[in-house]
Amino acid sequence: MALLVASRSPVAQGQVTASIYGHIREGRYDDAIHILEWELQNFPTSRAALSLMAYALFQAEDFAAAAALYEQLIRLYPEVTDYKQYQAHALYKAGLHQDAAKLAVGLESQEQSLTLQIAIKYEQNDIAGCKRLLEKLPAGNSDATVGAACLMYKEANYDDARKLFTTALNTSGYQPELAYNIALCYYQVKQYGPALKHIAEIIERGVTEHPELSVGAAEDGAGVLKESALVEAFNLKGAIEYNMKNCEAAREAMADAPPRTEEELDPVTLHNSALFSMDVDPTGGFRKLSHLLQAPPFPPPTFCNLLMLYCKPQHAFYDLAADIMAENSDLVATSLSKEAHEFLEAAMLSTSAPDEAFQRFDVLAARHADALRQLTKKVQGARLARDTEALKHAVIAYEEALEAYIPVLMGQARIYWDMEHFSRVQTILQQSVDFCSEHEAWKLNCAHTFFMQGDGRFKEAISFYEPLVQGHLENLLEVTAIVLANLCVCYIMTSQNDQAEALMRQVERQEEQQASADPNKRSFHFCIVNLVIGTLYCVKGNYEFGIARIIKSMEPESKKLEADTWFYAKRCFLALLEGVAKHMITLKDSSYEELASFLDAVERHGTGIQSSVVGDQQQTAAEEARLLRKTLLRLRQ
Repeated sequence: MALLVASRSPVAQGQVTASIYGHIREGRYDDAIHILEWELQNFPTSRAALSLMAYALFQAEDFAAAAALYEQLIRLYPEVTDYKQYQAHALYKAGLHQDAAKLAVGLESQEQSLTLQIAIKYEQNDIAGCKRLLEKLPAGNSDATVGAACLMYKEANYDDARKLFTTALNTSGYQPELAYNIALCYYQVKQYGPALKHIAEIIERGVTEHPELSVGAAEDGAGVLKESALVEAFNLKGAIEYNMKNCEAAREAMADAPPRTEEELDPVTLHNSALFSMDVDPTGGFRKLSHLLQAPPFPPPTFCNLLMLYCKPQHAFYDLAADIMAENSDLVATSLSKEAHEFLEAAMLSTSAPDEAFQRFDVLAARHADALRQLTKKVQGARLARDTEALKHAVIAYEEALEAYIPVLMGQARIYWDMEHFSRVQTILQQSVDFCSEHEAWKLNCAHTFFMQGDGRFKEAISFYEPLVQGHLENLLEVTAIVLANLCVCYIMTSQNDQAEALMRQVERQEEQQASADPNKRSFHFCIVNLVIGTLYCVKGNYEFGIARIIKSMEPESKKLEADTWFYAKRCFLALLEGVAKHMITLKDSSYEELASFLDAVERHGTGIQSSVVGDQQQTAAEEARLLRKTLLRLRQ
């Protein structure tokens, strides 16, 4: 280990010991290491300095460096047998399991030796070896109880694992780590209520016992995080919200955790923050996941999640996914299940070889359908037998199988969607109605499919869109804006204009309420609804009403004018100007004045909005608005 060279002591003479212990007591291990580096230059064989340095490095999670120092201490002070235990533990934490196992076997304390060997075999997924060693621990040993619980968890026996963790908690007194393990067991069986209850207790105790961690603050904080289990608790809380489709709440959970810079984040937190932010910051999410992949160790799902996200239709980075799989053949073998591998291969072929991709998806879909039929029988059998426990497990298994089936089904449908063969998409979706009729993604895609088929299918689209919206009438801003826009279009196309107006008024009112409560929070729901409706009227030839709607959608320009909103608005303006130039459209003077006034406002507010690239130069919304206004005035003359 290389030591930094300092010209003089970083603390005053006589204050060294007090400063080192003070930093360690307050969890400022980097500061303690800085002082100890200087001390070791002057006293390279000092037992106190070496021992404290090794401890500080271990607590700072530089386990390899800590193990090297403990090895040095063993050579210098062989009579202190505790250093062997500390070195073995550091090697284990550094992932050097074989070296740690050799040392663990020779430890004087049989109990400590067995405990460490069990932990090593657990990390190596040697379940049989763990069980053999657990039997050698004394009866009633708390480590044996926790070890047995961990094994049950690894074998997916979550209920029995939770019971053993609870026993250990009751026996040894409250420990945040054990409470977290109990919450994790509840999470795995989707009992989110009890899981959140334990998480809330961990957070409450952490805030009370460690106020220096600044939980919920947006400023730097310091302190010992391990013993509080706060990081783990906030990660689990975020995971629960994410599973419940509350991405914003998941991000808030991560923001409430003890503040750390991105460089200080542990791999699990970095992975989760990337996953929870993909809907608002996909670039940042991909960057974080790619960084994790290049800097092992990383959470096991990282590789699969990155590939799945690359292959989502809204990203469609199929070539990138293929390159990553080719570069990481070892991870393909160890981190991807057979189902995930086959799904990814089918998805990557969907643009280059759609026929082959469809066939692969079809094979996968048939397999999933068979599994769902078997699970349906299990659910029905458990209900008939009135076996509550079996029913609970069967329902969870069915829900998990359905979640695995939905992406395969949508992958199939997407191939024909991209071909604009919407009747074929409808046929594919209808084939799965027995399994998916209550799944929100299935209902949403059915609605979109009927909507895209146009005249004659709008009423059917309404029958799918309405339930999705009705369930969120108190908070319509939680509904995707395009769903609200499409439903309004369906109402208009079926002569239900009053329904469309009522829905739009509700959206507008809720946006105003949100803006009043949080002026910095921006919402584009009402803007998008009006943009879509305005575009619809323009397509139908009613430019006066359509353009008026589009202008209304952009009010106030200071908040609603963005590159995306301007892109869709200017398309309608260009179509209008083309029609006027060809003498196909006649506008009232009031419409000319309204549009000219709006373009003038865009020119004022759009100076910093990059909207297009002309040659080698970027053009702003303001520059485009000036050109459109100039053309409009010329045509009016």
